[in-house]
Amino acid sequence: MSVATHWPRVIVHADLDAFFAAAEILRRPELRGKPVIVGGRPGGRGVVAAASYEARAYGVRSAMPIAQAVRLCPHGVFLPGDHAYYRELSGRFRAILERFSPLVEMVSVDEAYLDLSHSERSVGPPLEAARAIKRQVREELGLTVSLGVATSRLVAKIASDLDKPDGLRLIEPGAEAVTLAPLPVERMPGIGPKSVERLQRIGVTTLGGLARMPAAALRPIFGRRADEVIARARGIDPRPVNPEREPAKSIGRERTFGQDLTDRHEIERALYHLAERTGRDLRREGLQGRVVAVKLRYSDFETVGRQRRLPRPTDDHQEIAEVAMDLVARLLEERQAPVRLLGVRVAGLGPAAIQLTMFGDDPLRRHRLNHALDDLAARYHAGLVIPARVARHT
Repeated sequence: MSVATHWPRVIVHADLDAFFAAAEILRRPELRGKPVIVGGRPGGRGVVAAASYEARAYGVRSAMPIAQAVRLCPHGVFLPGDHAYYRELSGRFRAILERFSPLVEMVSVDEAYLDLSHSERSVGPPLEAARAIKRQVREELGLTVSLGVATSRLVAKIASDLDKPDGLRLIEPGAEAVTLAPLPVERMPGIGPKSVERLQRIGVTTLGGLARMPAAALRPIFGRRADEVIARARGIDPRPVNPEREPAKSIGRERTFGQDLTDRHEIERALYHLAERTGRDLRREGLQGRVVAVKLRYSDFETVGRQRRLPRPTDDHQEIAEVAMDLVARLLEERQAPVRLLGVRVAGLGPAAIQLTMFGDDPLRRHRLNHALDDLAARYHAGLVIPARVARHT
């Protein structure tokens, strides 16, 4: 059988199982078989980034507050994340996938799509290629990967989740709709809890039921996406695998604090350090942005934000910090309450360029200063040099 005749496309979704937790167990084998939870220490205020399958048996899930995870699994092993280590493993994971096809789209550090439509001659039939991917990931990385193989991105992604962990599910061409039909509607990526509730109210609980609905009945829920949602429920998804990484729409940092902040100077100091890291990220990527946005979460979890468009693009963390401080000050004028989380983000990105001015600060001088600070941060640590406004309250 040739791929071209019987498979119009061969799309593989590859998902490393419980990646962050598995990565920690990889370098600490004594943790194998224990409930491992990555994201923070007990008593902290972070969220769960990943949980081993032993921890999931207690109900621990990604994005759950650490405090809730501690209540569910008090004897779990709680670890902070090590993102440099995870990125290194992710790069090796991608290198393995690229042996099978040049069309690899990484959608996160532990998840990717491959298009094997024209690779049968070099890597074999779809099932044989998928087994080889699993074998090489296990042998070279010491990790397990769950794979879904289908004719579309959507069906491949759903398939990869059906037999986790260490799963492999191949859905033959023509079997997409019948395979999806009995699955609950929440299995489809892009259908969130609120949409699930609204679908249940009109008697739609499975993807098969969703596929049979007239578009007019779904427009109050999905709007213009109604026809697309119906097509996907039938297994139709023409989106290609795009090996080019989408350009970042924004760059930023945020932090949840161990104790709520109430002092204005503490808030300004935190904003400065977030802006400093954001500026360093922008300079490393060779980008500047025209919009500065802030995010503020109060102790009662109310979350608010503001943004401001700048007269010219910038990657200067001091300029970003000044704008962020002013935006947060305006938010706190509207409501004075303890602050649980702060975030700073820069959007409207484009390639970095230095615009010379006739008056005011020399942009070249500021550019050289910022890069010198980046070098210091790389050698030692961030925050060695801070402005007097921040320093005098430290």
